[in-house]
Amino acid sequence: MNSAHGAVLALLSVTLIGPRAVSDDRWPPRHEIDETLAAEALQACGETWSDGDGWRERAGLIRTHLREVLNLDLDEPRPPVTATLHHRREFDDYAVSNVLLETAEGVYVAANFYEPLGREGPYPSVLCPHGHFRGRDDNPEGRFQHDYQRLCATLARMGAVVLAWDMVGWGETTYLPHGVPDTTILQTWNSIRAVDYVSGLPDVDETRIAMTGYSGGGTQTFLAACLDERVAAAAPVVMVSAHWFGGCPCESGLPVHAGPNHRTNNVEITACIAPRPLLLVSCGEDWTRNTPLVEYPYIRSVYEALGAADSCTMTHLSEEGHDYGPSKRAAACRFLARRLGLDLEAVLTADRAIDDAPVHILKRSELQAIDEAHPLPADAVADHAAALAAIAAARQSAVAEPR
Repeated sequence: MNSAHGAVLALLSVTLIGPRAVSDDRWPPRHEIDETLAAEALQACGETWSDGDGWRERAGLIRTHLREVLNLDLDEPRPPVTATLHHRREFDDYAVSNVLLETAEGVYVAANFYEPLGREGPYPSVLCPHGHFRGRDDNPEGRFQHDYQRLCATLARMGAVVLAWDMVGWGETTYLPHGVPDTTILQTWNSIRAVDYVSGLPDVDETRIAMTGYSGGGTQTFLAACLDERVAAAAPVVMVSAHWFGGCPCESGLPVHAGPNHRTNNVEITACIAPRPLLLVSCGEDWTRNTPLVEYPYIRSVYEALGAADSCTMTHLSEEGHDYGPSKRAAACRFLARRLGLDLEAVLTADRAIDDAPVHILKRSELQAIDEAHPLPADAVADHAAALAAIAAARQSAVAEPR
């Protein structure tokens, strides 16, 4: 057994577990389990492998099960993503456009496209899925929220092409419901199609695509990065937890953690990103509070077993809560600058802090992809069943007529 991995299992056994009593209650059909049982479950997962080859076999099992549950085969060809961009606004060193993506026939996703100005491509790209922030006061929901505008614009100012898009049933993409299990399939499909879209742009370097999101956006990040190796680096923020599987059916409504021959959790799904660069951002006031003692050591042991320990990093903010605030954005921006070759100096103050003051916070109405001049197309699918059928048809048509 890899010595570091063995040390992690020993640490788990004394940190939260105490006397070990194995039970399938460690994986109940709900989104949250007792923290002690969760640490015990993670230890049991760790006992299924002992070295790099053993982990590769386990990761293959986890990915195969995910593909089966989500009915997604990334090896199949897919038709191009169509996009309608409008209302492009230029500022000093970046621009933002409103965009409506069609990820399958009749499946539309509202988004915003940020791009650098005054630079030459090809550019890296960062994909930014959002979570369940509902908005409050003058700070709107989802991709419109001010923290996401600051994140996306800052990354564009650093030289990245950035895409932020709606969850299903959120923001402008409310023609479909959100809180049902099949949303996991649609959102993962949309994440993969976001990769398809940016990787097909002539001025994007398809070898330098990263993904980051917080809360439910973190879930979308580690699911997509687990399945799609085109995601070259990932930074799920305040989400990866051994005891919290996600509080919405869009995260934990399908049996992605349990197959006929295995049980797993979001920690191992995230570990499947290895050996590609990974940043975990956690805090003391939500379900990621145990990250330094539980989740991070386990994931790092995977990276060590694969000879990639330097590619796994963590930022833990013990006094902070559940958001994508300034310190979390700073950690992500520094990580992405290092891994994608972004220009960090362009956004630093004299004291080396990240300066997002030049970012223009736009109103929700200014960022809308769907408006009176650009209505939702009449052929938009009516429900989840129609959306899933459209995805199946897109895959079949692409197989019949390869690009």
